[in-house]
Amino acid sequence: MTDFRPQGYPAISPYAVLDDPEASLSFVEQAFGGTRLTVMQDDDGRIRHAAIRIGETVLMMGQSSAEWPATDLHLHFYMPDVDDIWRRALSLSATRVQEPMRRGDDYRGGFRDPGGITWWIACMGAPDTKDID
Repeated sequence: MTDFRPQGYPAISPYAVLDDPEASLSFVEQAFGGTRLTVMQDDDGRIRHAAIRIGETVLMMGQSSAEWPATDLHLHFYMPDVDDIWRRALSLSATRVQEPMRRGDDYRGGFRDPGGITWWIACMGAPDTKDID
C-alpha cells in the first residue's frame, strides 16, 4: 500500500493563517531549531503555503488574504529547558503572554512570536523557582 501522506509528516499538523508567516518561520528556526520543509510563494512573493519541522511535528502556515483572514493559533510545546527558550524568544522580539511559573506538575510560560503564533512552553517536573531574567 502506498503511504497516504508525505514521508516524515504526522497524520495531523496544525495550520496557521498569518499576516506575516515569514516572521513565524524565521522565529521557529531561531528559537526552536526548526527546519523549513517547503515554502510556496505566489507571483507577488506572498507565502501561499509553508511547512516547517519542529522535532516530530510539522507546522504548516500560509499568508492571510481577504478570502482567508488571519486567525489566532496557540500551540503547547513540551521541552527540556523552558527558561532557555523563554530568554531566546524574548531576544527574538516575542511578546510576553505569561511569565514561566509552576502550574500543577508543569513549569510553563507563554509568548507570542512576531508572526502572530502564541506558544505555550512547558517542562514537566521542573524546579519550583527559576531565574528567568
